[in-house]
Amino acid sequence: MATLQDLLALKGQEVITVRPADTVLQAANLMNERNIGGVLVLEGDQVAGIFTERDVLRRVVACGLDPATTRVAAVMSAPVITCQPDLSIDDCAALMMAKRIRHLPVQDAAGLTGMVTIGDLLAHKVSEQQATLEQMNNYLFDMR
Repeated sequence: MATLQDLLALKGQEVITVRPADTVLQAANLMNERNIGGVLVLEGDQVAGIFTERDVLRRVVACGLDPATTRVAAVMSAPVITCQPDLSIDDCAALMMAKRIRHLPVQDAAGLTGMVTIGDLLAHKVSEQQATLEQMNNYLFDMR
């Protein structure tokens, strides 16, 4: 069974981060530049929170806050749920659905090892299903 470590080996382990003192505008610009929906908030090397598009909408825009002066620390989601690299992809998907989260930092005893998104899990599932269909197709045509 595939694990998050396997997924991160294919996807890469880069995690885009901001600091709690950064402004919402800085974080939003970074998210736009990288075409991502969330950034991890690190204080030193410790996970302090996560800041996502949902936080921008609910905690900044809906509250009428100025993104140029509002600090990420004031509107980030915390505490952050994390998981181990040896977690199966199916268990990870179940966790993300149960907790209604779209971004999940992966860390081990040594620290942060990557970030998986619901999109990563979906892409993996589609790839698995395509491989299964190809195997079934090959099997059926080999029988002729």
